[in-house]
Amino acid sequence: MLNLVSTFEHSANEFPNKKAIIFQDKSFSFSQVATMVNKVANALKQKDIKKGDKVALSCLNLPYFPMIYYGILKIGAVVVPLNVLLKGREIAYHLADSEAKAYFCFQGTPELPMAQEGFDGFNRTDTCEHFFVITADPAADSPIEGTQTFDRLIDKASHICDTELTSPEDTAVILYTSGTTGFPKGAELSHSSMTMNAISTRHLFQLVPDDIHAIALPLFHSFGQTCQMNAGFSSANTLVLIPKFTPDAILSAIQNNGVTVFAGVPTMYWALLNYEDKESQFDNEKIAATLRIGISGASSLPIEIIKGIEEKYHIPILEGYGLSETCPVATFSHLTKERKIGSIGTPIWGVEVDIFDRDNKSQEPGVVGELVIRGHNVMKGYYNKPDATADAFAGTTWFHTGDLAKKDEDGYFYIVDRLKDMIIRGGYNVYPREIEEVLLTHPDISLAAVIGVPNESHGEEIVAYVVPKPGVDITEDAIVEWSKQQMAAYKYPRVVHFRQALPMTATGKILKKDLRTESGKN
Repeated sequence: MLNLVSTFEHSANEFPNKKAIIFQDKSFSFSQVATMVNKVANALKQKDIKKGDKVALSCLNLPYFPMIYYGILKIGAVVVPLNVLLKGREIAYHLADSEAKAYFCFQGTPELPMAQEGFDGFNRTDTCEHFFVITADPAADSPIEGTQTFDRLIDKASHICDTELTSPEDTAVILYTSGTTGFPKGAELSHSSMTMNAISTRHLFQLVPDDIHAIALPLFHSFGQTCQMNAGFSSANTLVLIPKFTPDAILSAIQNNGVTVFAGVPTMYWALLNYEDKESQFDNEKIAATLRIGISGASSLPIEIIKGIEEKYHIPILEGYGLSETCPVATFSHLTKERKIGSIGTPIWGVEVDIFDRDNKSQEPGVVGELVIRGHNVMKGYYNKPDATADAFAGTTWFHTGDLAKKDEDGYFYIVDRLKDMIIRGGYNVYPREIEEVLLTHPDISLAAVIGVPNESHGEEIVAYVVPKPGVDITEDAIVEWSKQQMAAYKYPRVVHFRQALPMTATGKILKKDLRTESGKN
């Protein structure tokens, strides 16, 4: 037997009275969370949900998320976490594609009416049989007439439930890719892969029972789900859940709860670095005294931001790499090894990583090629998409990531850029990330994104989208001229657009496809 729910249940048995979750002014012990997990499991059984059935979940970072997540796993069913920003049409696609039999959806907020969109998607799907609304107030009626609330679903369910036996290769979670090209695909992740990734992460970060996590990474995404929720609970850690990232929310959580572990994406670290505490409500020295480690993933963290955060909070930033298809962690910086700034580290235990050329031949150190991965963390495949699965492995035993990277003589890996983001200008390969790193060294720039746009004479032209620092006055000509002095003639951006903010996904990645669409209209 190997069920992913064991990452939580072992700690619940060992530390029943320890705080498992802190949310705003409430806290829940491991025993209390375990009781809710069992009630969810029994309620699903009463709805004829069986081992192997798919159950979708749309929920912010609330205590409900882990309670429902582990309740689904408890009976051997498959969790299908959905992005909370999806609209009805998109939800319908995910429900149908995953063949979900039931769907839990948080009611949302006036600005984000999740239940309305969720019910719209549910009604467009013939195969999904049950829709449950998670209300902010457990005692409240459903905001969607004729639907059952989470509280009423579990009200009379027993708090005792045996865990369903599952084999290591049974599917535990279907995580959908972001769908940057074509329709999103559901990566099937096994109980073994997800459990191994959580335990490997626990050892990477040297988690101990006293650790406390601030979690602003959305739990529907693989990063927060594995590296904080599953890894944290496997170590009997306390999770401070934050529904929406703001610097205020993170700093308050750390200062008020003695947080030791924070994980974020580059845009979160950028926001923390540039945050102005006008009311002097936070004590950076106090925060630095409890905070033990910073973890970064999802996309490459600019070197200037790493240096700034480490100087401000006196913590090491460990940068890693992974994808939904790899549970997600594949490589990471290690606390026990030399840390090379700008590197995504070395492979985790049991995982192989290499650099291939277009003919699937391994490349020497220093040569840029496609990053490929194989090991216990790699997905079973894309759900019901054999052709897409075959393409992802390209006739090999290696998963092809679509990321351009290189390795050094010591076996450390470095992401160069997304294969699809690479710009070919006048026959030269240009990597946007390299240009972004240079732009961030400009004293008046706080954030930058670089894309390529079609150009008649050069094939593609380089365009930069820049967020200036507050209160500065810079011009396009000044940035272009400065860039000329900093990089080769074929690399510097010829066009610069200024913005107050850049479009981002729910996980904080810059949406370059939106920038390309915008540039196409200019």
